[in-house]
Amino acid sequence: HRSIFHRYNRDATQGSRSISTMQARTLSSSVHVKAAPRVSRRVVCSAGASGAKKNGTVSSPLCTSDVLKKLAVSSLAAATLLTSLGASPLPASAGMLSADPVKNANALLRYALPIDNKPIRRIQKELEQISEDLRVPGSKSLGPVSKRVRFASSTLDKEEKSIRASFAPGSVKDGDAAIAKLRNGLSEFRTLIDNEDKQEVPIKQQEVLSYVGDVEQAMVGGFPFEVPSEYANLPQLKGRASLEMKITFKDPREDNATGGLFKIVVDGYNAPVSAGDFVDLANKGFYNGMEIQRADGFVVQTGKPSNGEGYVENGEVRRIPFEVMVEGDKVPVYEETLEDNGRYNEQPVLPFNAFGTLAMARSEFETNSASSQIFFLLKESELTPTGSNLLDGRYAVFGYITEGSELLKEMQVGDKIEYCKVVSGLENLVVPKKGAPPVSDGATPAE
Repeated sequence: HRSIFHRYNRDATQGSRSISTMQARTLSSSVHVKAAPRVSRRVVCSAGASGAKKNGTVSSPLCTSDVLKKLAVSSLAAATLLTSLGASPLPASAGMLSADPVKNANALLRYALPIDNKPIRRIQKELEQISEDLRVPGSKSLGPVSKRVRFASSTLDKEEKSIRASFAPGSVKDGDAAIAKLRNGLSEFRTLIDNEDKQEVPIKQQEVLSYVGDVEQAMVGGFPFEVPSEYANLPQLKGRASLEMKITFKDPREDNATGGLFKIVVDGYNAPVSAGDFVDLANKGFYNGMEIQRADGFVVQTGKPSNGEGYVENGEVRRIPFEVMVEGDKVPVYEETLEDNGRYNEQPVLPFNAFGTLAMARSEFETNSASSQIFFLLKESELTPTGSNLLDGRYAVFGYITEGSELLKEMQVGDKIEYCKVVSGLENLVVPKKGAPPVSDGATPAE
């Protein structure tokens, strides 16, 4: 059967809730106010037709109907879905729609680095904001851009000592090189602005921000926390890795395009188990030759092998626990969604903000049923407004497409992944120790 996506809307004149729909394949056609009881048994995830049943429950590739059911439990939770016409913006600290959410994948990755150096963050923030300044037509935007670049240069000159003090002992040389590139880039940026070359501004902006990211990376002194021991039998990414995914279309698309290339960065600092699973499978060639199994305008999904529901290891499907790092926390939340954990108003460090956000697919009723199936989110839909969407804290994000994300718009079911390979960061992958205990179904989430 074909299911329906539901979104609550508040009627501006009557104050009542109505339901608008858009076509999708994964959600049931009704949202029950009563919360469904927690299900402890494992339910496998299927990328096939929705409605297939396993152990008496519905299995689907990206089962967000449980999200809607749980959000309908209370008016407070349901309020995260509502944007009333004419209403004032809700504060970002409340976990709602922020006034200026970060949507750029590279910016999200920079902000997600586990560092605490205020001067370099001030420099980054000023340079990131140039994207908003450039929305102003004509040369009027160059004034604010110039002010931000000069602020960044001044801050770098005044705070270089405190910035260098945050470098990890083994990264001082790399950090100093990045500072030199940043200083030179900012000087070139000022010259470019003085020449009123607005077309070159966004290019130079991204260049200097890449140097900022290099400075920040030099501040990361090793992996910041201990992954719970019950996951020692699973691959873990203790850092970041970059991958390439080459796509071949099953038939030519617009302008006779035959495919393209994604560049992906996965973040083990905030999702070591999820990212480790993906990098391990990519390194094994698991995704090579696999077809795209869902492409419906909401997500692009793959990862279901032809002979099962997930990656089989030692005769069993390897299951990955739900994992999400919350802003302000030092260790991810495991095995419970933020909704189940009573933290539905808090924000993940890796949100569903960017076009091409990469996350683990799982079954509807079992939080810890992810294995090899992954999905890329296509922004923005009615249900996923940046900064206040249904998926944050309910599905495990572990990376972003940093180049080539526009290819997602062209992809269709049956397109093929020629290869998905690790380009850098493989040294950060920690493979399971032999004889490590399996993950327990009743394992207590890490505190």
